[in-house]
Amino acid sequence: MAEIQAAPVDENSMQDVAPTLPTAEPEVAPEENEALSETLYIQNLNEKIKVDVLKASLKGLFKSYGEVLDVVAHNNLRMRGQAFVSFASPEIAKKAMKEVRGFPLYSKPMQISFARTRSDAVVKRLDANNLDEHKARRAEHKKKTRYSNPLKQKFRAKRMAAEMDGVAAAPAPKRPNVQMPDEYLPPNKILFLQNLPESVTKDQLMALFSQYPNLYEVRLIPTKKDIAFVEYMDEGSAGVAKDALHNYKLDGENKIKITFARK
Repeated sequence: MAEIQAAPVDENSMQDVAPTLPTAEPEVAPEENEALSETLYIQNLNEKIKVDVLKASLKGLFKSYGEVLDVVAHNNLRMRGQAFVSFASPEIAKKAMKEVRGFPLYSKPMQISFARTRSDAVVKRLDANNLDEHKARRAEHKKKTRYSNPLKQKFRAKRMAAEMDGVAAAPAPKRPNVQMPDEYLPPNKILFLQNLPESVTKDQLMALFSQYPNLYEVRLIPTKKDIAFVEYMDEGSAGVAKDALHNYKLDGENKIKITFARK
């Protein structure tokens, strides 16, 4: 890659990635009248992404808000496209949900709400003496609802109908996601960088964006090397960098695309 030349800069916030081992999923609270929880329930995740990569990306995305105690995601029918992210306090979870809700992780805007119950990781950290009791209650609840789970009932009904008709049940058509184009997102202090050379380093981006005042942080995503987030101390500084560096040829060939990050 060519050396970075002095040029106007733009920025975005991002996260490092480090997967964690899954534990049991807590129940999910409805969006209406939500009660605060240390754990966030995330839906509408890209089902084509491998579970370990998805967990690592979620941890990297959320760890800037506070310590991530656990990320739970599975590839089974009931949990596909969903995950749970646990923090040390409900206040951290609330802030993370407010700022990340709707962020297009792997091109799908995340739907985020509070989980209805504490995760094993949260209980282990905040109420370790009652961890065994917590696990026993969860196991009993899971046993009682094994055959009453709405998703499983729906799947069983479709399978039985298909068997009776002698044909496989046709999958439901996917509804297209409609979301605001990146170019029209409202200004904020975090910039989203795309079309980066895969060989780009954090130091190179720091050198480029630090030409503009109030640079706070640059984060790369190990699992997707052509994007990054650059965060400034305020919205105005981010806007100056964005206007200056949008379409800048970082390697002398490819133009980097810079927009404000989704919130």
